[in-house]
Amino acid sequence: MQAHGQVQVSGAKWRKAGLSAGLGLLAAGTANAEYGLNMPRGVTPFSSNVYDLHMTILWICVAIGVVVFGAMFYSMFKHRKSVGHEPAQFSHSTKAEIIWTIIPIVILVVMAIPATQVLIQMEQTGDTDMTVKITGYQWKWKYDYIEDDISFLSNLDPASNAARQLGSGIDPASVPNYLLEVDNAVVLPTNTKVRFLITAEDVLHAWWVPELGWKRDAIPGKVNEGWTYIEEPGVYRGQCAELCGKDHGFMPIVIDARSPEDYAAWVAEQKGEQLAEAQQVAREWTHAELFERGQGVYEQQCAACHQLNGEGLAPAFPALAGSPVATGPVAEHLKVVLNGRPGTAMQAFRRTLSETDIAAAMTYTRSAWGNADKTPVQPREVVSAKRG
Repeated sequence: MQAHGQVQVSGAKWRKAGLSAGLGLLAAGTANAEYGLNMPRGVTPFSSNVYDLHMTILWICVAIGVVVFGAMFYSMFKHRKSVGHEPAQFSHSTKAEIIWTIIPIVILVVMAIPATQVLIQMEQTGDTDMTVKITGYQWKWKYDYIEDDISFLSNLDPASNAARQLGSGIDPASVPNYLLEVDNAVVLPTNTKVRFLITAEDVLHAWWVPELGWKRDAIPGKVNEGWTYIEEPGVYRGQCAELCGKDHGFMPIVIDARSPEDYAAWVAEQKGEQLAEAQQVAREWTHAELFERGQGVYEQQCAACHQLNGEGLAPAFPALAGSPVATGPVAEHLKVVLNGRPGTAMQAFRRTLSETDIAAAMTYTRSAWGNADKTPVQPREVVSAKRG
């Protein structure tokens, strides 16, 4: 009896533990609230067509499942051995084979017609109003507005970037849109057909915003096309959908869709900022100015590999604190930053950073973490090195 009682107590404990675990899993699922049971309808006519196609195929599959499993279970119950049914003795039926061949073909044709129409619509990238070139880098996006002559990089926002660092002590739940926010969003006009040219500079990436209804691979040496026509102003988020390296999960995409009037105002603002930035290259910068700016550039562009403290992650990502490159001749340091190191993870920043940002980042790394060079690297030196 005692042993039986112990078993009962043990069983109660297990049931209680199981209930607690179940509640814990339920609570965890509740905490991760950003999920859905179905794909979004999206905010473009194309994404709506994709959604309708998806639902059509889904209900066809549901109907097939109901018919097939219904017939199977009915037959199993109706013709069971316990009510005296004897199994049929035939092993081949030409009529049955013809029926179960023709019916699936008809179903596939019915499904293929709307699917083909959507695929054709997806490839209709002509007759667009504007073009945006998208280039994937490890681990950021670059956007070039072809007609408006605007270019910028889009990185994970500083708040998310700080919270994701090991030992940061920052609760990710306290960061709005954690890992889904960027420093520079893609601004697009509504009710405008926008063509995208998508490629990559280093490794495979994939540009994906679910609300647009499609995604495209970004492949080095190849240009893929896509298009969109956003009807509703708003902010729409996505991510890189390709396993592109250790920071694959830190390449969010944010689209800020605005009215054509607001978009025109944004274009004017961007051109003014780019003109002011170009004028900054020629002037003499102080060490303090470059150091302050360089810290921000370093945290966005370099800290993922070399770490915020400059100690790196050996052997793949060497330390910059005390580095012979970061403390050696400026010209050699500049070559590495501009051209990268072939065969390593060190990428070339020649085309992704402005001359002022490169000068600022170098000034910062040459005088931070105990590195003793306090001579500022001027933007004009970067211009001269680029012309080479």
